[in-house]
Amino acid sequence: MIDKKFHPTALALTCALIGALGWQYAHAATPACTIDAGNSRVTFGSHDTGLANRVVGADCATLDDAFADEQPWANQAAFVSHVSRVSFDLQKAGKLSAVERVKLLSAAQASGVGSTLKVKLIGFNDFHGSVEASGSNPGVARFATKVAELKAANPLHAVVSAGDMIGASPLVSALFHDEPTIEAMNRIGIDFNAVGNHEFDEGKAEILRMQHGGNHPTDIYSGKGLPADLSAEGQFKGAQFGFLAANVQDTTTGQTVLPGVGIKDFMGHKVAFIGMTLEATPTIVSPAGVAGLSFKDEADTVNALIPQLKAQGIEAVVVLVHEGGATVSGGANGCTDVSGAIVDIVKRLDPAVDMVVSGHTHQAYNCELPNKANANVRVTSAGQYGRMITDIDLTLDTRTHDVRSVAANNISIPNSSAVAEAESLKAVVDHYKAEALEPASRVIGRITASLTRDTTAAGESSLGDVIADAQLDATDDPGFGDAVVALMNPGGIRADMPYSAPGKIDGQVTYGEAFTVQPFGNAMVTLTLTGADLKLVLEQQFTGCTQGYPADAPVAGQPFNRILQVSDSLRYTYSANGPACAKVDAASLSINGVMVDPAASYRITVNSFLADGGDQFYALRNGTSRLGGAVDTDAFDAYLRANPAGVAPGARNRITRLP
Repeated sequence: MIDKKFHPTALALTCALIGALGWQYAHAATPACTIDAGNSRVTFGSHDTGLANRVVGADCATLDDAFADEQPWANQAAFVSHVSRVSFDLQKAGKLSAVERVKLLSAAQASGVGSTLKVKLIGFNDFHGSVEASGSNPGVARFATKVAELKAANPLHAVVSAGDMIGASPLVSALFHDEPTIEAMNRIGIDFNAVGNHEFDEGKAEILRMQHGGNHPTDIYSGKGLPADLSAEGQFKGAQFGFLAANVQDTTTGQTVLPGVGIKDFMGHKVAFIGMTLEATPTIVSPAGVAGLSFKDEADTVNALIPQLKAQGIEAVVVLVHEGGATVSGGANGCTDVSGAIVDIVKRLDPAVDMVVSGHTHQAYNCELPNKANANVRVTSAGQYGRMITDIDLTLDTRTHDVRSVAANNISIPNSSAVAEAESLKAVVDHYKAEALEPASRVIGRITASLTRDTTAAGESSLGDVIADAQLDATDDPGFGDAVVALMNPGGIRADMPYSAPGKIDGQVTYGEAFTVQPFGNAMVTLTLTGADLKLVLEQQFTGCTQGYPADAPVAGQPFNRILQVSDSLRYTYSANGPACAKVDAASLSINGVMVDPAASYRITVNSFLADGGDQFYALRNGTSRLGGAVDTDAFDAYLRANPAGVAPGARNRITRLP
């Protein structure tokens, strides 16, 4: 009788020793086959089995090849069982002695192969519908190629997004309610997207449509995808991956609007992905977008879910959160003096969280930040617009099912022939580009004369005046910004708007023209500044003024004067030869004819690029009570429609320059 406690591997070893008495060599290596010096030993992982490698197959397959120790194994017992079975077959075929089999079985147990399992995560964030290659944006076809390369490196993988996959998108995606982006991601085969603030731009109903499908109820440009991407009814199919929003609840039911957790099984080892947007979403999205929803604290939400996951036997936990930070230096894989909301979130996380993929700030970093137990947690962000992707390796302990280690690397994706375009994704982009040709020619309004970027000596342009006025008009209503001033960065105005041009009727403005003027798809943000902060913003237009600059900012300030375009409500005078940070005449700075009080608060509208300190306007980071608004092109569209007789060029009389 065999003792029930006797290990099956020990039994196999005993049987192998008995069989050794009757074994005779019956195989000789094929002379034409050679083994390179680097593969002269049979190893399991890095463990030397004690056997010299040799050819055991007519196809030049070697003894080392036969055991496939490099492939994933669910656990060590599975690998030992595999070695036992393969070695038995080799012994039976006369290609292995019983003594050698004993060595192999012993080595399999000692090697540790199967004690860990490597899982690859492929992370990105803030894609913002950048399906078409343009400028520094590689486009989704090149992005797909890089994802496919990383998938091929490990069959055990998950592709995850930390939000703002859609929203504030370029024309080829935005015109079709971002359906092209969802369809492209379906083709790529991603697993989970933690919703960002921009997923809420059009409210709960639209985000649910993005997940579950169906055409937009009013937009005629919905459901225009390729047949393979549409439902049987010919409608938008929706995301074939999970939208996650653990901290977003319906205020009526108290239930989450979308699932909070996505789980993926890797050979019996489950990894939980908790997805969230930032708690402050209501402060940067229009009230209509968040109506009926409540947004909970990120760390508290995660910590409350940990016991539920453990009860299901899940030990590996990854957080996908649309909130982030910024670093002073170190590049895309550095993390020097990291700051921002993500630091506090991670500091309060339960130690059960193994990894955090973050976003929102459009920064690229690769950090280790302390959690609640003061143990470091890997935290990554891959920048913006598909220009980068994060290659993450999780090493799982197959006994405990927990994560032993995390390694990550941010990889750039250039918009060049260095990365081929995936044909399947290129077909999607080309299809929508063709579909966009007609609506891009849609007339949205009139102008009475050309609006140009030509500036006065003070730096003011007629087109800049009009854009600033349009943005103020879109955000000055109560509850939708209450703005009194709008500021526009000149670098965001990319083309003139001519009164006459070949192929158009004089004075008409097409949607394509308007989009060409402002192609970045920036959302408007209305924030509160003190009068002193507003003056500092204006001082930061000029070279040499670095007051309020962070430590990593250029020491000389602006490389050249960047004169912000201002709405008609604002007036000021500056001295070109005045000292740095004292060029603007405080007595001349007025809003609606009233001198600005340095201690008073004012609601100011800028685009999302400026709101985060873009173009070195760091004083705008001091803005509080932030409220997100429409995309800038939509504001311009609405302004034209509100003035059917035609919009006149700005008078360029708002800024005065003195010597």
